[in-house]
Amino acid sequence: MWTPATREQHSRSDLRYSTDLTDAEWAVLEPLLPSANPLGRPRLWSLRDIVNGIFFVLRGGVPWRLLPKDLPPKSTVYGSFSAWRDDGLFAGINHHLVMLDRERAGRDASPTAAVLDSQSVKTTESGGPRGYDAGKKVKGRKRQVLVDTDGRALVLAPQPADVQDRDGAVPVLKQSRRSYPFIVKAFADAGYAGDKPASATLIAVEIVRKSPGQVGFVVHPRRWVVERFFAWISRNRRLWKDPEATIASAKAFLYAASVMMLLHRLGCKT
Repeated sequence: MWTPATREQHSRSDLRYSTDLTDAEWAVLEPLLPSANPLGRPRLWSLRDIVNGIFFVLRGGVPWRLLPKDLPPKSTVYGSFSAWRDDGLFAGINHHLVMLDRERAGRDASPTAAVLDSQSVKTTESGGPRGYDAGKKVKGRKRQVLVDTDGRALVLAPQPADVQDRDGAVPVLKQSRRSYPFIVKAFADAGYAGDKPASATLIAVEIVRKSPGQVGFVVHPRRWVVERFFAWISRNRRLWKDPEATIASAKAFLYAASVMMLLHRLGCKT
């Protein structure tokens, strides 16, 4: 619940832009970023300014070319984003921060249970892989998301929207085995019913079904945390639709959104 004390704790009014990293957040993130190439020319812009540029584009939904003049130019920010995207850096940082935040909350670093769901969003004229989700009447991409039971992102996987949930869950659950090997159960809705997800990954999938006779919106046990995660990332205008031409860029921005949220928690004022 928001109170005057919590609003002050999370206030970012003293920053140039609200997406800029605070000193505490930068202290958490800096050790996880790649060091400068000793054989290359000296950097003209700091890594902190480059990350601030990426977060500005993510939160504001602006094209790279519309970055403000007091942030690094498009060529610098997009060049770093592309390199880190191809190296899987955002996913690696997210994995590290998830474990840090779980320990901060008094939990074991690696979860044993997770929640699985998907979100279908429209794509733009940028092109790239897409499909039609007949159930939600959306032409675009589907975001398969696996979160822990507190709503932290574990695995994020954009797919064409015509991929069925039970099929799209298989690569997500398989990927979780490498990063979070102690997960033994995943909670999901009826779209994931069937033996395929569990038999392919050895993770038991428990279906949380609607109550008989349910009318209107009802908060379901376990599943609500992943719906809250979708609400959290939807604060970023870059994610309202999927404007990326490649699945790799769409995936990188999803992980960047999760990283930004975790940094806010780990670096908040105390």
